Amino acid sequence: MRTEIVHIGAGELNYEIRNIMRVVDQLRTLGLNINLENIGDPVAKGEKVPLWMKEIVSRASMDDCAYSYCPSQGVLETREYLAERNNRLGGARISANDIIFFNGLGDAIAKVYGFLRRTARIIAPSPTYTTHSASEAAHAGVPPVTYPLDPENFWYPDTAELRKRVKYNPAVAGILLINPDNPTGAVYPEEILREIVRIAEDYDLFIIADEIYQNLVYDGVQTRTLAEVIGSVPGIAMKGISKELPWPGSRCGWIELYNRERDRDFKTYTQSILNSKMVEVCSTTLPQKVIPQIFEHPEHESFLQRRRARYRRLSERAYNILKENASILINRTNGAFYMSAIFREGALKQDQALPIEDNQIRSFIESLLRSNGSISPDKRFVYYLLAATGVCVVPLSSFNTDLQGFRFTLLDPNEASFAQMVNALSEGITAYT
Repeated sequence: MRTEIVHIGAGELNYEIRNIMRVVDQLRTLGLNINLENIGDPVAKGEKVPLWMKEIVSRASMDDCAYSYCPSQGVLETREYLAERNNRLGGARISANDIIFFNGLGDAIAKVYGFLRRTARIIAPSPTYTTHSASEAAHAGVPPVTYPLDPENFWYPDTAELRKRVKYNPAVAGILLINPDNPTGAVYPEEILREIVRIAEDYDLFIIADEIYQNLVYDGVQTRTLAEVIGSVPGIAMKGISKELPWPGSRCGWIELYNRERDRDFKTYTQSILNSKMVEVCSTTLPQKVIPQIFEHPEHESFLQRRRARYRRLSERAYNILKENASILINRTNGAFYMSAIFREGALKQDQALPIEDNQIRSFIESLLRSNGSISPDKRFVYYLLAATGVCVVPLSSFNTDLQGFRFTLLDPNEASFAQMVNALSEGITAYT
C-alpha cells in the first residue's frame, strides 16, 4: 500500500491455545474423536453452572437497566462493593474510583500494555500466559522481556535473577506476576511476593498482578493478594468472573489500581486507560450488576470449595501417574486448573513419531509438520499425540519459554475419563521418547 499500515508489533500476536483448534477441526472431519485439554473453559468442559447462579442472572435480566449502557468505569454499586471487599484485607485501600471494568481480562490486558510508552517494558515470567506476553511484545514491537520460573523449585520465580534483569535493563518499568499461575498452576508464597514488591520499590517500578484465579487455591497453600503485600508501590491487580463463577462467556473483568496518587506518571498512565474506556463507552452491563449478589450468596463459598477439592484430586491423580514417567518433570499444582510438565534434557529428538493407524490422519499430520520446518520439538510431540490419541494439549514453548513441554487442564468433571486421558498422555510420552 502507499503507506505502511502494519503495526510494528503485529508479528508478535500469536495464540497457540486456539491456533491448534484449526488442526483439531481438520482432524475431526477425518473422523478423529478429540479430547480437548487446551482451553481453560470450565463450562465447555462440562462443569455445571449452579441453578441459584442462573436464577440471579435471570432475575437481573428482567430489569430494563440491565440492557442499557452503564458508566464507562463500570456499575458504581458493584465497584463500591468490590472496593469494600478489597479493603477488608487490610492492605492497600481503594475506592470505587480505583476500579475499571473491561470486556474480560483480554480487553484489560490489551489496554494496560497498549497505553504504555513503546520504550517502557513490563518484565514477565517465563513461561507466561500468552495474552500477556503477546500483548506486551506487540506494544513494543520486539520480543518480551522475561524472568524465569523454576520447574525444579515448584515453578516459583527466581527472584535473584529477576532482580538482576531489572537492575541491568533500564527500560523495565513494571513487573508482571500471575498468582495463581497460568500455565503452571503454581501459587506463590508470601515471602516471594514481598521480595517482588521490594524489587519494584528498589527500582521505582509498578507491579501488574493477574489474579483471575485468586479464589481457586487449594491444598491448604497460603498466599496473599497484591493488595495485601504491595505497601506503597503503585500497582494494578487484574480480576474477573470467567474462571471463578465460572462464566467465561460474560467477558467481564476489572482492574484495581493501588497507590496511583503516589506517582505522577503512574496516575497519568492509568488515567489514559480509563479515558480509553470512555471512548469505548462501557463494558457489558448485566454481568457487572450480578457480581455482588453472586459473591454474597450463601452457596457461593461451598460451591467454590467443591470445585477446589475436585481440582486438587485431579492434580494429585495426574501427578501420581506422570511422576513415574522418566522423560518428564512434573509438579503438583496448588491453584487454578492447569498442569505443566517439561521434557528432560535429551528426551526429544527431531526424528520421533507416534504410530497413527488412519492413513488420512497420518498423511495430514506429516504434511503439516513438513510445512512447518522450524516447528519446536514440543509442538511436534503435541501434534503427534493429538493425531495418535486424540488428546489435545498445548506445547509449553508457546507460553514464551525455551522450555520444552506441554500444558493440560484439570477440568474434566468425570474423574475416570480424566484418568484415562492422563494415562493415554503418559503412554504417548513413553512411546514417543
